[in-house]
Amino acid sequence: MPALPDPDPRPPRRRQADRSAATRAALITVGRRLFARQGFAAVTTEALVAAAGVSRGALYHQFVDKTALFAAVVEAVEADVAARIAAEVSAAGGTDPVEALRLAARAWLRICVEAEVHRVVLLDGPSVLGWAQWRELCQRHVFGLVRDVLAAGMDAGRISAQPVGPLAHLLMGASDEAALYIARADDPATARAEMTAALDHLLDGLTRR
Repeated sequence: MPALPDPDPRPPRRRQADRSAATRAALITVGRRLFARQGFAAVTTEALVAAAGVSRGALYHQFVDKTALFAAVVEAVEADVAARIAAEVSAAGGTDPVEALRLAARAWLRICVEAEVHRVVLLDGPSVLGWAQWRELCQRHVFGLVRDVLAAGMDAGRISAQPVGPLAHLLMGASDEAALYIARADDPATARAEMTAALDHLLDGLTRR
């Protein structure tokens, strides 16, 4: 009897790579949900693999340990945050870099209260990963956006010429502190209004009239 044709035309190595990528994606998706809902310390590896429908061996094939999975989750959340902020600024259709910064700040201050951002990135992120790794993961996506808009503002004469990197760090630090203030507030809506006004004043101080 002739051998039946392989129903999957992909080469075996490609099929394995695709399965590996699917397993990794499933673990990150589950990690985002469980870490946001319960916090890093309360989530067990047993819960992660059960929710993802994979074996413990599959988890450790993808990630050294639970902390490595958590780092991947933080990066995935940060990438989504950066994409959402960029999309919102782009949809506004403005051309003024300072107004783009205002829009980005407002978008961030709305997003920061979401469980994935609040619990995973802002609260657990620095303590689980250590400040240096946490900051590097956060800057990998958002920092470039802030730096580029600041540079555009300087090129357009809307922001006084100065070293872009330090200013981007300053604005990101202020934005992160504002987000923590809102996320921990008893009245997040009032806290967001307060911090939006404070960041507006900060941006006003950078703007050349």
